[in-house]
Amino acid sequence: MASNARPAQPKTILRGHKTPVQVAAFVRNNERLLTGDSDGFVVAWDLTIMRPRAVWQAHTASILGIAGWGHDRIITHGRDNRLVVWKLTAEHENVLSTSLPLDPSSQPRPKPWMLHVLQISTMNFCSFSYCPAYPDTSPAAAAADEILLAVPNTLSSESIDIFHLPSLARKHTVGLPTSSSPDQKNGMAMSLSLFHHPTSHHLTLVAGYERGLAAVYQLDPNTSKWAVTYQSNPHTQPILSLDVSPDVSFFLSSGADATIAKHPIPSCPPSSGIIQDPILTINTRHAGQQSLRIRSDNLIFATAGWDSMVRVYSVKTMKELAVLKWHQQGCYAVAFAAANTSPTTSPPQKETPRPDDKKPEGSHSKEVTTQVPKMLVEQTPKQKRLHQARTARWLAAGSKDGRVSLWDVY
Repeated sequence: MASNARPAQPKTILRGHKTPVQVAAFVRNNERLLTGDSDGFVVAWDLTIMRPRAVWQAHTASILGIAGWGHDRIITHGRDNRLVVWKLTAEHENVLSTSLPLDPSSQPRPKPWMLHVLQISTMNFCSFSYCPAYPDTSPAAAAADEILLAVPNTLSSESIDIFHLPSLARKHTVGLPTSSSPDQKNGMAMSLSLFHHPTSHHLTLVAGYERGLAAVYQLDPNTSKWAVTYQSNPHTQPILSLDVSPDVSFFLSSGADATIAKHPIPSCPPSSGIIQDPILTINTRHAGQQSLRIRSDNLIFATAGWDSMVRVYSVKTMKELAVLKWHQQGCYAVAFAAANTSPTTSPPQKETPRPDDKKPEGSHSKEVTTQVPKMLVEQTPKQKRLHQARTARWLAAGSKDGRVSLWDVY
């Protein structure tokens, strides 16, 4: 029996990039969405009005990665062999251009204040990952101005360098695990995640490689040596992306093949040797899923597909929940807004679904709850828009067509 349900549609389409959108990230409590394209342009979208607040060319080549650092700094990584930290506050936005890359501009667009520049290798397509310089238990953890940043090694893309900012000093170089066969090389690092393990507080690095290998390294603070705690090869093609769960109990990887794998993250080196078995692998039958991201509530994750589809999966079951189809060309980036709760909200209240409510295909019929702000009727329109931007469960998707679709999911 044919279903009468209408296909899910994006809430908003952000148009402005002239070339493929390669990266996306939500910052400032979801008030801004950052997108970067193949020409090196960055657009900071104001999600309260769905308009650009700042546009500049951060790099002279394609952008590989973008992230917020605190409330007023942006990290961008380009294929021009540079990683740049920018100072971007609301005051800075007022003096920057809002002329989109798609719009002709005879004048060069001003750039935010450049805080740090790191010359790094971009022989491959591997972006950076960063974490606080100290674990939460350290007395120095309050130093929010210090971070550790992992990038591919400048001389060998098979190794990984970890730098300290703001000093720009290289602190560690992590070597590649030895292949079981001398003729079988693991290839370049393709995706990274750096963090302090919440249990052992050891600095931990997760890496995915060109051969399809996934590995977890941990730093012994007593010997300053790195040990491999997990190593598995569930992919037959290069790993394109990976993401660590919010509780740091596992990570997910996707590749150029059709496999998505769930891997363990040991809290310390196992006494019985290196763990070599993933928790679960699934054959999605859809090759080329990249930019895998887990939402901050640890319930769902999404991927950007070369086939132009954005797919949403359950973290618990790894089953596909929805296929979001709007773009006509391949998708390269997805990003989730943080599952945020405003401090001025009352307890969740039931919301009666309206007949025109649109749900993603494959979603389950569930009772919908929303956070209702106190004294909502007394808020100004601007305050209401700000609340909506901070609490909406946005999923952003960037595509080869230069457009960004915004979906409201689950």
